[in-house]
Amino acid sequence: MNTNTEFDQVVAKARQIFVLKMKDYGPSWRIMRPQTVNDQLFIKAKRIREIEMTGENLVGESVEGEMYAIFNYAIIGLIQLREGFSDDIDMTTEQATRLYDTYVSEAKDLMQRKNHDYGEAWREMYASSLTDIILTKINRNKSIAAHNNVTLASEGCEGNYFDMMNYAVFYLIKASETAK
Repeated sequence: MNTNTEFDQVVAKARQIFVLKMKDYGPSWRIMRPQTVNDQLFIKAKRIREIEMTGENLVGESVEGEMYAIFNYAIIGLIQLREGFSDDIDMTTEQATRLYDTYVSEAKDLMQRKNHDYGEAWREMYASSLTDIILTKINRNKSIAAHNNVTLASEGCEGNYFDMMNYAVFYLIKASETAK
């Protein structure tokens, strides 16, 4: 198991999904305010948790697909946080994809540093714990947004988005290992 290689494989699929959706809709998400991005993340993570808890999937869309969506919406959250949201679609697909690649690189760097310090503890965690941690990060962002993005002691929304990205990757790596 090589986490860097596995990370790259998951991200390649996530990026492919992002690029294809951009071909369908363009960066229509540019109009999303921070709370809307957080709510979009919330419904994805909440659905995963419900399926994990009940064992029922009536919609039929895969849990893994929802986790890829969480990864991509976390990047959208970072873009909206750093660039600000807009009343119009003010960004090209190419610009959005460049920002996507920048934030993936930052997330991978963070993952490597944390994996070093934590000894890849995520490998011994339950996938459902990763879902719960992602939900916690989303709820933290919702609370921070409700306080006009002002924090007193926490790293803020940006750190939570990066953590969501990396926990989503870990979940997807674990899912691919289980499927083998």
